[in-house]
Amino acid sequence: MKIEVINVETAPKPTTMVPPSRQGKKMISGHFDKDVHRQLKVLALEKDTSIQNLLSQALNALFERNNMPPIA
Repeated sequence: MKIEVINVETAPKPTTMVPPSRQGKKMISGHFDKDVHRQLKVLALEKDTSIQNLLSQALNALFERNNMPPIA
């Protein structure tokens, strides 16, 4: 039996498929109470939109209130 030794510094890194909609984007996250998550989900359902879209709207409103361009 032959044992292969792999140098983790020079070993090829596993590749992951990044969907086109996420290419060039960064994850922004935070930890909130479960009730915040539930309320956000309910609001998204009521508005027939996604949580991501609601967060984008909220970030843009924050940027505008601080005299920054709405780029989210």
